[in-house]
Amino acid sequence: MTSDTDKTAGERQGEATATGGQAFFKGGGSAGATAGDMNAPHIETPAGDDTVPTWGGSHATEADRGRIAELEAENADVKDRLLRLAADMENLRRRTEREIKDARQFAVANFARDMLSVSDNLDRAIQALPAGARESGDAGFTALVEGVEMTGRSMLSAMERHGVKKLEPLNQRFDPNFHQAMFEVPNPDLPANTVVQVVQEGYAIGERVLRPALVGVSKGGPKGTAPAAGVDTKPGVPDESTKDA
Repeated sequence: MTSDTDKTAGERQGEATATGGQAFFKGGGSAGATAGDMNAPHIETPAGDDTVPTWGGSHATEADRGRIAELEAENADVKDRLLRLAADMENLRRRTEREIKDARQFAVANFARDMLSVSDNLDRAIQALPAGARESGDAGFTALVEGVEMTGRSMLSAMERHGVKKLEPLNQRFDPNFHQAMFEVPNPDLPANTVVQVVQEGYAIGERVLRPALVGVSKGGPKGTAPAAGVDTKPGVPDESTKDA
């Protein structure tokens, strides 16, 4: 048997032609034909594509854009609802705080209004004393009068601690919100609608009238001027009563 080394060059060339242009060697390896050999197999490499394909194609891209727009609109709607809800909660908080403050301030209004009748009776008792009764020298009578006056002052002091203030309308501009005119007094020297006499004391709680003052007002004088800007427009109401208003 002739070995590979004993084969001539012509024989080896013939075997390479018979096997389709490939030469087989020991060890099972193979080598391609030399350059220029027309019988060598040709392997085509696909041309390079620089574009990156989009997932799903153009139709899916349009669908994604539509979905994004839909989500953005939904997000804007949710954000608007949350802002409105936050504003409503803030308004509710402020309204609740105001109602609680009013409830605390005006809870004693009905009770204080009833107590004013007691204070009026004490004042009437003092006013009913005959002239010169205090100077009579009776120690028991004098002590009784002083006790009635002290009780009246103590009652007014207790009501003031709960926000009840006595109106001071004398020589002030008449205000129908806090005063009730009972009669008119001709007086050309005073501006018209000036309170010249107080028949019954009035009271206010906070900025609300508890009982209007019964007053007499002037007429015939020059027309009263409007209050300047920044001036208290609640005549006769003590300043302390409107600090928290």
